[in-house]
Amino acid sequence: MTIPQKGIIDLCIKNGDCSIADLSRELSVSVPTATKLVSELISEGYLIEKGKVGTSGGRRPNTFGLNPEAGYFVGVDVARQHFHIAIADFTGTLKFFIQDISFVLEANADSFRTMCKKIKEVVAGSDIPWDKVLGIGISLSGRVNPEMGFSLSYFVSDDIPLKDIFQRELGAPVSIENDSRAMTYGEYVTGGRDADSDMLFINLSWGLGMGMILDGQLYYGKSGFSGEFGHFPLLDNNIICRCGKIGCLETGASGSALTKWIVSRLKEGRRSSLFNIYNEKGDITLQNVLDAIEDEDVLAIEGIGAIGETLGRGIAGLINIFNPGLVVIGGRLIVGKDYLMLPIRTAVNKFSLSKVSADTKIRFSKLGRSAGAIGDCLLSRSKYLNQI
Repeated sequence: MTIPQKGIIDLCIKNGDCSIADLSRELSVSVPTATKLVSELISEGYLIEKGKVGTSGGRRPNTFGLNPEAGYFVGVDVARQHFHIAIADFTGTLKFFIQDISFVLEANADSFRTMCKKIKEVVAGSDIPWDKVLGIGISLSGRVNPEMGFSLSYFVSDDIPLKDIFQRELGAPVSIENDSRAMTYGEYVTGGRDADSDMLFINLSWGLGMGMILDGQLYYGKSGFSGEFGHFPLLDNNIICRCGKIGCLETGASGSALTKWIVSRLKEGRRSSLFNIYNEKGDITLQNVLDAIEDEDVLAIEGIGAIGETLGRGIAGLINIFNPGLVVIGGRLIVGKDYLMLPIRTAVNKFSLSKVSADTKIRFSKLGRSAGAIGDCLLSRSKYLNQI
């Protein structure tokens, strides 16, 4: 695809259907040149004619837009004990989504091969021909360097990037990404009028992560490992984090912190619907706690409120530093709804500078549990089109 052709694709992604006059004006090329470029893209299958658009007078111009069937992009969002798969067409429209496919990914080649086999099986079941898959995006928790194709959380080889292992097994172009950044990108691109070119996304799941859109671009940092919000040393709690440090925000604001908080109260004899599960199994899972929140268990609600207050202090610091237009909170814990959001807002109002936070909106993710997989699809498309 040539640079001028790419410019037309970019405009159609950004603005929707366009006329020849629109493209000529936006790209600063002549009408005959724009017409030629559109004809080439139609013959290559990337664009289709969408019909005529109404005007205030004169001939109604034809409009052109992306061909949904030009190809498909697969997104795979890998969590601790399962993964989600999304498939989007060339316009970025979600065509297929399946969540919670049971699988525990381990840091060895056999585990990755098994996972790739499952991915192919799911895509085959969606009736999307594999030869129409233009790219696959895979997001993983922890430290991921997309440019180099390595993951420090799932390390297999010094010599072979993880991306290459996936690519070899799947037989299609693959990109890997940190899960929080994939969620961030999905939320940003699909945000419509609510999108903001300076946006922070907080991934509140078992751990605590963050993605950043700064000046309309995903921010990676020098080594590609930006966004480790969970390991900000905010707390004076003397708790050792899974990273080996003490006092990380994640130890007080995450799904793992919530579960430990609930267990400690159950040991003290606090009453809760979770007690029978704990008494029988000697432990509880995060899903047990989230179910209890939805069932309005008082102890679980108190716990999610404590998490919200701690997280709100961290977000207040982020707002003071970045002055973002939008903060989006996603991840599994947003099932807490107002029980989570109200203490977050209270803490933000208490600890952020009012002049700085006045123009910052805070809301929950609109994409929910599909955010990562959809973000993977859209990142894969952007890389296929050399947009990022």
